[in-house]
Amino acid sequence: MKSPKELAMDKKLLATVEELIGKGIPLKATQILLEDDEIHAMQEYANTVSIKRLGYNDHGPVHMRTVALNATIMMGLLKQAGIRTSLEAEEAGTFEESLVAVLLASFLHDLGMTIGRQDHELHSCYLAYPIIDRILQVLYPQDIQKRVVTRSLAIEGIVGHMAGRKIHSLEAGIILIADGCDMEKGRARIPMALAHEPRVGDIHKYSANSIETVKLTAGTEKPIRIDVTMSAEVGFFQVEEVLLGKIASSTAKGFVELYASVVGGEPKRYL
Repeated sequence: MKSPKELAMDKKLLATVEELIGKGIPLKATQILLEDDEIHAMQEYANTVSIKRLGYNDHGPVHMRTVALNATIMMGLLKQAGIRTSLEAEEAGTFEESLVAVLLASFLHDLGMTIGRQDHELHSCYLAYPIIDRILQVLYPQDIQKRVVTRSLAIEGIVGHMAGRKIHSLEAGIILIADGCDMEKGRARIPMALAHEPRVGDIHKYSANSIETVKLTAGTEKPIRIDVTMSAEVGFFQVEEVLLGKIASSTAKGFVELYASVVGGEPKRYL
């Protein structure tokens, strides 16, 4: 059974994809991803391992939906600004295939957490591969070229989301930033509630718990503006040690403005 939060995210994601590109293949891909029982079961177990076994924050259905929503919004902002995706620039595909690849990567990037934290992006790749193949057979049954291109791009987005491996496509760069932007306090709520004694890495939970909102809008100088609002200064750790590093490693860095502020304070500009 899906939680109320998941159901709300489903509705918001579908509306955002449809607003961006209408009722085409990307919307169909989103519907398939949202309704796939295997994906949901793997996302749920990834969360169990992440939170209960390892003491990390949310890596489950809500997180992966949030990344998909963030990525879709950023793809729309780039399109609105006239920025072509890598597939478009290389004449290897269209914006549609780029968006499908981004959606696939967003939904499947943390499946490796079902195994463990270390190298989970690599584990995610081989766990996601047959699922991607299965979905692309439905989306592009008569076009092997689109299946190959979209699958390859999705895998790059998955393997590159930790900023530990060099990525080259704009689409993979969007996944990297979309993942980093999911740091509002709700993501740390469960591990904070379960914590009984101090542990190494707790700074990540406490800093994330201070993040009130992360907003993605059109920038004044660049296509994408990210505004992070926090309740306490400890949140700057999350911005500087997590999000800023992911943006710095992203192929989309040149298209992003980043601001962060404590509620009531003046925003600090990073990019």
